[in-house]
Amino acid sequence: MKLIVSLTSPYARKVRIVLAEKKIDCPLEEDVPWNADTRVGDYNPLGKVPVLELDDGSTLYDSRVIAEYLDNISPVSRILPQENRLLIATRRWEALADGIVDAAVAIVLEKRRPDDKQMPEVIARQRGKIDRGLAALAADLADRQWCNGIGYSLADIAVGACLGYLDFRFPEIDWRDSHPNLASLLERLMTRPSFADTLPPTV
Repeated sequence: MKLIVSLTSPYARKVRIVLAEKKIDCPLEEDVPWNADTRVGDYNPLGKVPVLELDDGSTLYDSRVIAEYLDNISPVSRILPQENRLLIATRRWEALADGIVDAAVAIVLEKRRPDDKQMPEVIARQRGKIDRGLAALAADLADRQWCNGIGYSLADIAVGACLGYLDFRFPEIDWRDSHPNLASLLERLMTRPSFADTLPPTV
């Protein structure tokens, strides 16, 4: 199997972290969906990354689907709890983190439009989602070490990828001062090789 990714995609980074945590060797194929010569649409009709191509040529897409598949094919370092209540809580964390990323990506795309075509109200609406989402993450985390309160899981991976993307694309958002518990969480996560080795390129 192989993983089609953009190295700046936070969704792809989430899956790359899962692969590293579960010690699954999977080659990467870099493809930027916004490039004119992209072939992402050949793998995913929605034209989005990441896409996991399986050995039989079939494909899985959406980072949540891929992460669950990877967790199920290897018993190493399970990232999804088996107990239903904890599983739902973990999925809720992932949904909130991914939603913040969705809003951030929407701003990035809006700002790529010509200045006279940009809609400030769209940017403001998405920024509101980011601010409210971060506040909710911080309130739910409180003083716990890990998001679901039990142990390291996909919830932490999703939140870490989300916070990393904000650092990458929106350094002007001072979320660390507003939410020091999220800053402490990201510091803990960055000590893990899976996070340190998947940072987006700086150039």
